[in-house]
Amino acid sequence: MDKAEVFARLGLSESNSGVYAGGWLPGAGREIGSINPTTGEVLARVRRASAEEYEQVVRTSLDVFREWRMLPAPRRGEYVRQIGNALRDNKRALGALVTLEMGKIIAEGEGEVQEMIDITDFAVGLSRQLYGLTMMSERPRHRMYEQWHPLGPVASITSFNFPVAVWAWNSAIAAVCGDTNVWKPSSMTPLTAIAVTNVVNEVMEGSGFEAAFSLVVGGGADIGEAIVNDHRIPLVSATGSCDMGYKVSAGVAKRLGRSILELGGNNAIIVMDDADVELAVRGALFAAVGTAGQRCTTLRRLIVQRGVADEVAQRLIAAYHQVRIGDPLDPATLMGPLVDPSAVENMMTALAIAGEQGGKVLHGGNRLPELGPAFAEPTIVMMDKDAPILQEETFAPVLYIIPVDDLEEAIGVQNGVRQGLSSAIFTDSLKSAETFLSHLGSDCGIANVNIGTSGAEIGGAFGGEKETGGGREAGSDAWKAYMRRQTTTINWGDDLPLAQGIEFG
Repeated sequence: MDKAEVFARLGLSESNSGVYAGGWLPGAGREIGSINPTTGEVLARVRRASAEEYEQVVRTSLDVFREWRMLPAPRRGEYVRQIGNALRDNKRALGALVTLEMGKIIAEGEGEVQEMIDITDFAVGLSRQLYGLTMMSERPRHRMYEQWHPLGPVASITSFNFPVAVWAWNSAIAAVCGDTNVWKPSSMTPLTAIAVTNVVNEVMEGSGFEAAFSLVVGGGADIGEAIVNDHRIPLVSATGSCDMGYKVSAGVAKRLGRSILELGGNNAIIVMDDADVELAVRGALFAAVGTAGQRCTTLRRLIVQRGVADEVAQRLIAAYHQVRIGDPLDPATLMGPLVDPSAVENMMTALAIAGEQGGKVLHGGNRLPELGPAFAEPTIVMMDKDAPILQEETFAPVLYIIPVDDLEEAIGVQNGVRQGLSSAIFTDSLKSAETFLSHLGSDCGIANVNIGTSGAEIGGAFGGEKETGGGREAGSDAWKAYMRRQTTTINWGDDLPLAQGIEFG
């Protein structure tokens, strides 16, 4: 689909408001351009929220929350089911828009929309499974149980690299839990947020709950900071850099609010001598090159036992030579542009530092201006394990190969960074695999065996440890973060015994 088809299908124009609160507001803030990273051209203009419009968004979200929370959870789930179906109907157009605005290849753009669909399916089932526990009381004729209540308006601050899926992780689950949603997307990808809001509006129109899903496009220094400091928003879910996470965490904690933080990854794969090398290379290729190295789960460090280090490096170089770089709308393309020219500049700076620290470029390392302003070659660098650059996450397709002697050293190198999102090991040894998964092994939130670091399924809770933030989204019992727990005790007898056998009076 070309731009005209996508815009017509998704209700976009050359100038769009980025503020929705049960209806589209004018967008009285500064206008910004949405840039196509493939060409550097402006796709459309978006009007950001003013301070007054932000206030209206939050106030409206809080008002509708008071009614939305009273709907039975399965009825809330029915709205989410219809939203999932609307996303199915618009999958092709939304996937193309993700590619146009963010630059990931079309297969990944549509895959991201499928992830939204999957999480709505998950949330619909969850709407009938918001379970509490019943506990045995030590006091006679007493009953104890815990129950879960909605929190209130939940803010989702999302990043450019997954401009729609991460919103769905939060909003679908928050909605069935009885919360309303305030979405602040990245200012680099506002059109996808506006388009998704249009799709959701088709479902919610006439329900009286249109403002259950709100949108506020604005900068981090104004709208982002307002969200962080807003006592009316009990939970802020933020995806982005570790530096951003420090600010969000401190600001929300200062007012004793809650935060879900999904921050930097700096992920590693360990390849042991006994690994299926072909499988390891295939796993590393997508993990390192997918989304032009701009996933939070992107492979940054390939830690290889010396017995297979040369073979792995040579096979990986051969695989990189086959990666077709170009227009991400072309189905034959395997890697599109980075998000903007500054991302390429950051990549080149990191490679220069790696060279100063003894790194040897095995493949790539060059800009590709003939393809566009934000294109660069995916790069492989042989690196010593003690190089300081390995502590930094460069959000670009740069892969460091690090030779090690044994599993203990490999795990030490993997865990020896500040971030802790995704990790993997390739081995045919049961002992090595189980060691990696044990208390002696990976300290990350995700640990895989014989698959790469990317491509998490929505059925498992997603998130990481250390500077990755400790948050969890999507599957498992992650829904509990969007609700408040209440312990209840009912006395159905005639006496008033105290716990712990205390006698008083």
